[in-house]
This record gives sequence, C-alpha cells and structure tokens, in this order.
Amino acid sequence: MSIALYPGTFDPMTFGHIDLAKRALKIFDRVVVAIGVNPQKNPIFSAEERSDMIREALNDDRFEVDSYEGLTVHYAEKRGIHTVIRSLRTLDEFESEIAMTTANRVMLPEFESIYLPPSSQYAHISSTLVRVIGQFGGDLSPFVPPHIEKRLREVFPQA
Repeated sequence: MSIALYPGTFDPMTFGHIDLAKRALKIFDRVVVAIGVNPQKNPIFSAEERSDMIREALNDDRFEVDSYEGLTVHYAEKRGIHTVIRSLRTLDEFESEIAMTTANRVMLPEFESIYLPPSSQYAHISSTLVRVIGQFGGDLSPFVPPHIEKRLREVFPQA
C-alpha cells in the first residue's frame, strides 16, 4: 500500500488544501494529513479543532488526520512514510521547498518529495489570506467549506 504524508498547519484548511489532498489520492492509496504544531506560534484553531475540521472537509477513509511537533522528516520516519506531498504556488516557495527537500534527504536519504502545482482556481488561496479576509468581514465562501467558514465567523464575530 502506498502512503504519502501531506503536512501543513492548515489554520484553516482551504479549498486549495482539499483539492491537493484529493489529487494526492489519485497517486497514493492513503494520505496522512499531518498538522504541524509549532509551540512558538499562536494558531487561531487548536490542533484538535483543525483535525475535526479537516476530517469533515475530506470525509474519506483513505485519509488519516494526525498532528505532530518537530521536524516533518522525523515524524515521517517515525511513521515509516517515505513520501511527502507539497504544493508550489510561487517562485519563492520553490526556492524554500528545494532547500527543505535537500535538508530532508540529508537526514533521511529515502525521503522523497512530490510537488503538485495548485489547480488554477485555487492558486491564489492561502490560510493567511483566509484569516485576513475573515478578520475584516469579507466573504469566505470562495475559499473554505461552509463548516470552516462557520468556525471562522465564531473566531471573528465582528465580521
């Protein structure tokens, strides 16, 4: 069985994330969506809240949702996963992702990175953009599913 790791903060998960995860299932039998938890950051949703929202958004038994702290490559090694799925939206992301791929392969030579470009209708979407739009009361429906929009409205009640 082929398994891929799809790591991210997913704060919140967007239509772009959902699209990429579902496209990964065309290549792999299972995808582990792993929420990276950085104790130095203050996400708007806890890892548990994000897990719940992701499970509802993906709604497919071939996805597993988990969370981890530390390096993604260490988490992958612990889980016995040797392939990571990443998206590339910009040239800046390409440069940083290549550097990360190189470092990961130094630490775990069998660790492979597969880059999927975003679908054109989602290329402009990021979690940061969604948070800003939510904070200022903009329409979130083009960017996130209704259940996530509802949660964002609870976080940003003035919106």
